[in-house]
Amino acid sequence: MIEVQNLRKRFGSYTALDGVSFQVKPGEIYSYLGPNGAGKTTTIRILTGLARRDSGKVRLNGCSIDDNPLEYKTNFGLVPQHTNLDVDLSVEENLVIHGRLYGMSGREISARIDELLKEMELGNKRKITVKKLSGGQKRRLLIARALLHHPKILFLDEPSVGLDPAIRRSLWGVIKKIKGDGATVFLTTHYIEEAEFLADRVAFLDAGRIVADARPADLMAEIGTWAIDILQLNRIQSFYFRTRQEANQWAASQESEFTLRRVSLEDAFLAKTGKKVE
Repeated sequence: MIEVQNLRKRFGSYTALDGVSFQVKPGEIYSYLGPNGAGKTTTIRILTGLARRDSGKVRLNGCSIDDNPLEYKTNFGLVPQHTNLDVDLSVEENLVIHGRLYGMSGREISARIDELLKEMELGNKRKITVKKLSGGQKRRLLIARALLHHPKILFLDEPSVGLDPAIRRSLWGVIKKIKGDGATVFLTTHYIEEAEFLADRVAFLDAGRIVADARPADLMAEIGTWAIDILQLNRIQSFYFRTRQEANQWAASQESEFTLRRVSLEDAFLAKTGKKVE
């Protein structure tokens, strides 16, 4: 569904992407996880035709942007990191304009708006101007707009950034349902828990390179199942174990206080990159 081969992009002397390659299967949620500046947004801008690549190949649903740009762009919907809705227009007007840009008929647009506003719990906001919506409601409207023309692929660039935890989790439910409806989802995030909860597969991106690409459970299993955090030399050190029994046996030999917990995706990222996602 999404095929990327040896993608490279530089901005002057700065290398944003350094030979990135990956594939996303139909119906999969693929999470691109990394700190700010890792190259996440650059990747999504190239995949959606908003930025040019220096080299490499990109195909969506078998279509290359080089061969047929118009057909290529009908394959996906994009939810950008920053809201680009027309805040002085109503919810409905924003969606109608988008539908017309994609050549949809008036009847088709109206029916699709009914369906999506109900799905996004915005049915009672149809005539309200966008500037009166909350942050979470605007994010849901962006998703509705991206889905309006029935795309096979949905790109989400940091979809829950700036949202409080409760609204963020509500949004995760929406994304899960989108996958359940058959869409392929490409998600960039720097929230560990977001990738862990949503993704079928996670790519760890660091300094423009993919350093790992696997199921979250497999990435965590590489380092262990249980972790012990212990204060050593004024720093929290983490040690990993395959079983709880091994962890408890090791902890019994320590004199310092410790915390026993399950291994997280953040532990796996730290093991692969030597840094935390922040």
